[in-house]
Amino acid sequence: MWVADHWKDYEIIDTSKGEKLERWGDYLLVRPDPQVIWDTPRKEKGWHKMNAHYHRSKKGGGEWEFFDLPQQWTISYKELTFNLKPFSFKHTGLFPEQAANWDWFTSLIQSAGRPVKVLNLFAYTGGATLAAAAAGASVTHVDASKGMVTWAKENAVSSGLKDAPIRWIVDDCQKFVEREIRRGNHYDAIIMDPPSYGRGPKGELWKIEDAIYPLICLCEKLLSDDPLFFLVNSYTTGLAPAVLTYMLSTALRKYDGIVESQEVGLPVTSNGLVLPCGAAGRFYRRSRNHEI
Repeated sequence: MWVADHWKDYEIIDTSKGEKLERWGDYLLVRPDPQVIWDTPRKEKGWHKMNAHYHRSKKGGGEWEFFDLPQQWTISYKELTFNLKPFSFKHTGLFPEQAANWDWFTSLIQSAGRPVKVLNLFAYTGGATLAAAAAGASVTHVDASKGMVTWAKENAVSSGLKDAPIRWIVDDCQKFVEREIRRGNHYDAIIMDPPSYGRGPKGELWKIEDAIYPLICLCEKLLSDDPLFFLVNSYTTGLAPAVLTYMLSTALRKYDGIVESQEVGLPVTSNGLVLPCGAAGRFYRRSRNHEI
């Protein structure tokens, strides 16, 4: 498992009864997590001193209960700063486990010895975009939600990357890729973090099991002759790490590269165990250090 264990402003303190107790900077949140199927004693004080609690409804969705939480606050990861706020379906605007991937591709970009163009699809609030830009890459950030792209720009300003070479695009990811192919544009690296289910700005339906492999194959046409890496994230339980490996290996078979896939996780402070938080598939060139 690839574990995001370098955080200072974030931690999972404990997990029990379908929920996790987290510290986001100075604030404690309790949120549901489908992976937490165990019923262990809640001995940590934070369970009773939380700043906000997201309650899941049996009918689907849920709502926040606030005790003492600002409308917005920030946390940092290394040189990056993120603006957080509680919004729909339990989210805060950041997936901390992705730091394991940020560290991985930061090393690749910094050691490339050449300019690197990165395409980040389903780019959300820009965690991967900012990590790649901070490492020295030029980044094209694409998301169908105007609100998410605006939020990502705010994170860029907070991280001191306002003037970094980032192109901000509000568009349906697949349609953008198709246009880039027609334009003859190429990228040295591609990152995609697709939702399990969603709709584009004009109601386009996205279902990951049906759409992910064709999109990976389409994106292959955007890769430069010497691609640096290709990263695919999945929060869908049906897409196990082995499935990600199979897709990347077949779609990118013409390149001499290495494909590795693992669960991605976060350490739990109370017991030293690791909570799984999805999976990631990584392609990188064989000439690179296999241990990166």
